Amino acid sequence: MIAVRKLVKRFGPKTVLRGLDFNVEKGEFVALLGPNGAGKTTFLRILASLSRPTLGEVTISGYRLPRDAAAVRQRLGVVSHLPLLYGDLTADENLRFYGRMYGITDLEPRITEVLKLVGLENRRRDLVRTFSRGMQQRLAIGRSVLHDPEVMLFDEPHTGLDQDACNMLDTVLREVAARGRTVVMTSHDLSRAADLASRFDVLSRGKITASASRDELGPDRLLSFYRQATQTL
Repeated sequence: MIAVRKLVKRFGPKTVLRGLDFNVEKGEFVALLGPNGAGKTTFLRILASLSRPTLGEVTISGYRLPRDAAAVRQRLGVVSHLPLLYGDLTADENLRFYGRMYGITDLEPRITEVLKLVGLENRRRDLVRTFSRGMQQRLAIGRSVLHDPEVMLFDEPHTGLDQDACNMLDTVLREVAARGRTVVMTSHDLSRAADLASRFDVLSRGKITASASRDELGPDRLLSFYRQATQTL
């Protein structure tokens, strides 16, 4: 589903990603872990076709980036640090805009379903600029799942959410995984990652330094696995 070979990303003289290799099979839920500055957000932006690699190959669902960016975007749902919402539109209008862009049939019942899922049905007629940061993140999550994409990319999605919203997000993530969708999520929260992901990859100093499945790690070993992997190289 996702294949990355020898990926390099430079910003001027600074090299952030250093020949990174990464593969995800259909239906896997991969938690991408790593310290601040490791390149996690940069990597997800490349997968989301929001940034171009300096060198290397990136393929998603058989489509090559950046050449086939339009086709890849049709198959992606992305939640980043920016909500990518229009503040002067209501929650309902935002989802309607994105739904039409994706060509969703039966859009109105789908909008209602998504707003219920993220707990915003009662605020559907309110302008997004009146929403708190957590409510905007809820709606961004709704936007990302609206078209039922094949691949979901989440960059620190729990950031800025209260406990109820975090639990809602976990429910959404489990539902997405149960439908056989492919998920890549960056996270600093090892306990939540341990509960959600089927595989754990550690990105440190611009490369994947370790990878292990939930079954390989067993219970209560994620922290020691992470610490060892971030000391590699």
